[in-house]
Amino acid sequence: MELKETLKSYKGKKILITGHTGFKGSWLTYILDSIGAEITGYSLESNTEPSLFKSLSFSKNFNSIIGDIRDKEKFKKSVYSSNPDFIFHMAAQPLVIQSYHNPKDTFEINFTGTLNLLEILRELNLSVQVVFVTTDKVYDNLELGVPFNEIDKLGGKDPYSASKAASEILISAYNQSFFKDSNINIATARAGNVIG
Repeated sequence: MELKETLKSYKGKKILITGHTGFKGSWLTYILDSIGAEITGYSLESNTEPSLFKSLSFSKNFNSIIGDIRDKEKFKKSVYSSNPDFIFHMAAQPLVIQSYHNPKDTFEINFTGTLNLLEILRELNLSVQVVFVTTDKVYDNLELGVPFNEIDKLGGKDPYSASKAASEILISAYNQSFFKDSNINIATARAGNVIG
């Protein structure tokens, strides 16, 4: 299926995007909003200057909620009220260097924030398609100079990579334990670096 056709399938759908004020989240929000999806974003305020999110224009149907994924009750209310057909979970502490300066926050945002969403999904028992966006840094990097394969061993030598690898294991465990035979369909996407 071509990209254009894939995007058309989101028209009129209710979509929750966590991390919608970040670089990738802003683009995903903008693209899906522009094709007629009903977007709810849940994220912290954009912390960059200039800010891609602040420079984009969105439709009147777009609902931006400023909140922290670590605040489970506020997050849960936002998930419930948006009643999404799709969730793209992109909220994260995305910087390796920052993870060395504040590893606890990195794990709380990346791992516990993901755990909060998984628990919310379990508690609300929605019918929803969920894509958890992690990173290509989830692999145990042996510095062999060869591309990673999806079946390669997970690992992480820095707090950021470890938090995302741990999240992948967490997502898989919840999927197998609670969502395998449910109306909640889960996938992960391991995104690479983007320069913008």
